[in-house]
Amino acid sequence: MPLGNVSERRHGAPDLGVSVVILALDKRANIASGLGKSAHHDDAPASNEVGRLWLPLVKRVKQPYLGCWALPGAGLRSDISLEDAAFIALESTTAMHPHYLEQLYTFGGPARSQGGLPMVSIVYWALVGQAEAETLHEANNVQWFATDALPEMAFDHEAIVDYALWRLRNKIEYSSIASRLVGNEFTLAQLRHVYEAVLGKALDPANFRRRMLTSDSLQQTGKYQAEGRHRPAALYRYSADTPIEEIYEGSLAALTSHKVLAANTARQHR
Repeated sequence: MPLGNVSERRHGAPDLGVSVVILALDKRANIASGLGKSAHHDDAPASNEVGRLWLPLVKRVKQPYLGCWALPGAGLRSDISLEDAAFIALESTTAMHPHYLEQLYTFGGPARSQGGLPMVSIVYWALVGQAEAETLHEANNVQWFATDALPEMAFDHEAIVDYALWRLRNKIEYSSIASRLVGNEFTLAQLRHVYEAVLGKALDPANFRRRMLTSDSLQQTGKYQAEGRHRPAALYRYSADTPIEEIYEGSLAALTSHKVLAANTARQHR
């Protein structure tokens, strides 16, 4: 059926889709895995080099915004859930399959119209550790970009990334969301590197240590981690009563079904 003229399209049903924001810690090994010489020395002076957050983007191969970079995304299907659609969007474009996705926000409004067709994007996001980040293999049309050095992006996707970063900077102060980037057990220096990357500034190690240990949000594991010539550093975890945001945890069976659906979708588009 013809879409009609611009005026008719403005009053039609919106085009619905899902997009995904994946955030990972700085790709350099000394930041991402905490294996640098000062990573386990909790009171080491703050480095002038602050870690960065990165995200994968996909280059568009058709209009509109041909050649621009965009968040991984896909249209909705009537036979799968929103979460499944988000996983498929990632699988078919980046081959990534994070352990969880959380719904970030729904973006709509007349300003998002393309050619008069209303567009609504349901955006999911996830924080991934180094192991999950390494499942993405960069290619000409799929690459990692630092969040503070984004290329020209399609649609309003740069604003979506900005919103995700704003949410993360607020959540990191009151929840255990940082563990998604640093792991379940970590030294205070490793945790500080995450905070620095998220907040985009260097933090005083002694002040950070004092603030975290007096917040009652951490507990010692009784284990230590040694590296280099520094004394072993205590390993911590977030305490059980530290709030964590409601997330989507897929079971192994669900993740397997996502992979099958993604593979079928990829085959259909070859």
